[in-house]
Amino acid sequence: MPIWADTLVAVLLVLGGAAALVGAWGLARLPGFMLRLHAPTKAATLGAGCALAALALYFYFIDGALSLRYLIPLGFVFITAPVSAHMLARAWLACEKRERP
Repeated sequence: MPIWADTLVAVLLVLGGAAALVGAWGLARLPGFMLRLHAPTKAATLGAGCALAALALYFYFIDGALSLRYLIPLGFVFITAPVSAHMLARAWLACEKRERP
């Protein structure tokens, strides 16, 4: 495997890990529910995207062929993370409306 591909895989993994760390930090430290909801949703999507891109690139150079099976979990993350965040936000807003006089 070429050194530039190793470097790119390493950078993608570090970037994905840093994004996940920022999302976890935002979940623990931000004050309100909506802010806590926003941080891990965006960061988890970016972190998973970088990690799966690194995986696909690594196995492309090891096997010699591009496999799309590493992109299927990425599609699930890109679809389910925003949808679940949207559903949680709507539920929170519905509870807020009900509690106000």
